[in-house]
Amino acid sequence: MVSFTGARAKEEKQMSKQALVQDYMSRQLIIFKPEDTIDSVVNTLIYKGISGGPVVDDSYNLIGIISEGDCLKQIIKGKYNNYPNLNGLVKEHMITEVQTLQSDNTILEAATAFLEQRIRRFPVLENGKLVGQISQRDVMKAIEDFGR
Repeated sequence: MVSFTGARAKEEKQMSKQALVQDYMSRQLIIFKPEDTIDSVVNTLIYKGISGGPVVDDSYNLIGIISEGDCLKQIIKGKYNNYPNLNGLVKEHMITEVQTLQSDNTILEAATAFLEQRIRRFPVLENGKLVGQISQRDVMKAIEDFGR
């Protein structure tokens, strides 16, 4: 005879394990400064194979995000001159209203945030400073680990 109480106890033990954002986030980020040129950002995005990155001040406070789309907007402005204009600065084109997560958020809180916000990655803050970034793929990896 199988004891359902034993199975339930094991299930409760697994459910009590809390995976946190800090356990799965990327810590080695490519960051940008507000004074960087759009030209240098485009170059970095292409050669590093990324689609955007956080913008921080000298104290590592997150002040924005710059993406491929933001760069394309600047490039399109040059179409009337028949030459792409990449002279703008990051601070002129970055998004400043950035959705973030905290390093101590749970993975399930992160999954919910991804579904609600419909974005691919969140910058992660700790005491107001940028400490990492978590992607949807990182959350799926955590869920997969949780099931083991």
